[in-house]
Amino acid sequence: MKALFIGGTGIISAAISRELLSRGDWDLYLLNKGNRNGCLPDGFKHIKADINDENAVAELTGSLRFDVVADFIAFVPEQLERDVRLFGGKTGQFIFISSASAYQKPLSDYRVSEATPLSNPYWKYSRDKIACEDYLTKKYREGGFPVTIVRPSHTYDERYIPLGVHGAKGSWQVAKRMLEGKPVIIHGDGTSLWTMTHNSDFARAFVGLMGNIRALGEAVQITSDETLTWNQIYGAVANALNVELKPFYAPSDFLAKCADAAGLSGYDFTGSLTGDKSNSAVFDNAKLKRLVPGFTAKKRFDSGVRETVENVLAHAELQTPDPEFDEWCDRVIAAMDKAVETLRK
Repeated sequence: MKALFIGGTGIISAAISRELLSRGDWDLYLLNKGNRNGCLPDGFKHIKADINDENAVAELTGSLRFDVVADFIAFVPEQLERDVRLFGGKTGQFIFISSASAYQKPLSDYRVSEATPLSNPYWKYSRDKIACEDYLTKKYREGGFPVTIVRPSHTYDERYIPLGVHGAKGSWQVAKRMLEGKPVIIHGDGTSLWTMTHNSDFARAFVGLMGNIRALGEAVQITSDETLTWNQIYGAVANALNVELKPFYAPSDFLAKCADAAGLSGYDFTGSLTGDKSNSAVFDNAKLKRLVPGFTAKKRFDSGVRETVENVLAHAELQTPDPEFDEWCDRVIAAMDKAVETLRK
């Protein structure tokens, strides 16, 4: 079996690449610029190219045929139109990575399945993913383009501590605040439900969909079955850091307004919170388990995030400071405390 991954070295795709390479029954091609291929073991074939240079990619892949092509870095329909031109008639299955954030917001039912409507007025990222799904579904219905749509939720790996409220430079600054004994902002009151999925579990499920004729024309979500509150998530991270958690609760819409007012750069709190993480989401993975018999997520969050924390602490290059976000947190906390004081009689 022969697979081509466009990308192949991200949080999700690196784990899938490693899973395929460990099995030995797939010939794996990676189409990327080669900047992060060192995170993978040997054994794949590298097509060095920028996927946006369509002519170059067409020349480099001209005579190749694949059982599976998966695009991990497509975000808008125009990119998928390019993929169809490049790989239409040259693959038995095309897998598009969408997002569970595309599901209806607010949810009419906290239980989320593939039948949940797609509608997110709060986050352009999610609306673009919906438009991508619409385009590919039309290509399947009208011309038989062999698409499978995969919807991940919050998937994490060994390089990134998964948290809810952070700045554009990632979550390290939140962990640093914990280590310094500072309060950390948690959206809402921390009791909404959320699902974290380790990328190794995601990879095993994804590989089960590859070359699976029953998955053609289908949309499939891949998440863990473990549901946690945000208080439990932050508590597990604090435990892994061996510190006391000092939560500071703030409404999601208030945080979005504060970010806009302060001009906090590079992060969309309205989209990421109101359009995603502030909503309780419990995923029904029955469809995935029908398509991939025997699959179950194995990595419990408290053990998975402990591995992540240990790895991040051991590698300074993963500890990206974000002083702008840190100062913003202090200002938000001070402003809310001051508001309380003004109401005291």
